[in-house]
Amino acid sequence: MTAGSSNDRFLAIVNPAAGGGRAAKHAGPALALLREKKLHVDVIASTGPRHAAQLAREAYAQGYRRFLAVGGDGTAHEIINGIFGRSKNPERMALGFLPFGTGNSFLRDFTKGGADAALQAILAGRTRRVDLLRLTHAQGQIHSFNLLSVGFTAEVGAIANRRFKSLGHLGYLFGVIIGVLQLRRLSFKLRCDDDADWDERRSLFLSFNNSKYTGGTMLIAPDADPSDGLIEFVRWGPVSRLGLLRTLPKLYDGTHIRHPMASRRAVKHVEFDIPVPIDVMIDGEIVTLECRTLDVIPGAIDIYI
Repeated sequence: MTAGSSNDRFLAIVNPAAGGGRAAKHAGPALALLREKKLHVDVIASTGPRHAAQLAREAYAQGYRRFLAVGGDGTAHEIINGIFGRSKNPERMALGFLPFGTGNSFLRDFTKGGADAALQAILAGRTRRVDLLRLTHAQGQIHSFNLLSVGFTAEVGAIANRRFKSLGHLGYLFGVIIGVLQLRRLSFKLRCDDDADWDERRSLFLSFNNSKYTGGTMLIAPDADPSDGLIEFVRWGPVSRLGLLRTLPKLYDGTHIRHPMASRRAVKHVEFDIPVPIDVMIDGEIVTLECRTLDVIPGAIDIYI
């Protein structure tokens, strides 16, 4: 990694393990194409969990402001948190994707063209200002570009990540099946914006979305817009196992939002009153946190899309 004239260079952070090794296989040709088109790209590989965040933090300190996430949504998540975790008001940065990971949910809001479309956006220098979500918890803060979710969706994500991650979208489906068998309906006490009262209703899941998709192809928040300065809050009440099984296919086309137990609203601030740590799915990764507040940071980052 070279730091000279780093403001006009890209740093590609490659997660070789992403996509069951797919990133390691395809990164070389994709990065070679960018270099053939006269882009200045430096490359470094991460070696384990949270290493991409450390690499991004160090590179940012050296002057890099353009990054490429070569892997899945988890790689991009680490890069963003490596930079935004070091400063409350970092200088403007841009992030491009070479989506060779498992989920790659975020880019589906803008294109179904995958890596080819992502490459074209980078070559054309085509960016869009995108919001970030900032979760404040008992130990600090985490930033999200895709979504945060608790309840059934987090439990499914935990099952998929721990048991079936190498299977990609199929692994997430297996996680859903096991999640249905182990179904729980929990209460997550919260209130939004200027709400006077706390909401303590039991629910199947709560999802706080910046973009539309999760799990690769699940259209969990069809009304989400990553550039509107709002959090798309989707809530599902305590649906039965049979009701959930009947509705599962609709999670893939967004019509699940019409279910009588589903609701959505656009908010800017969420306050939690949950005194114990809970599993939270953040950009496809599962973390256990004691959640305090969730806020949107409008137009926080430039994304090549």
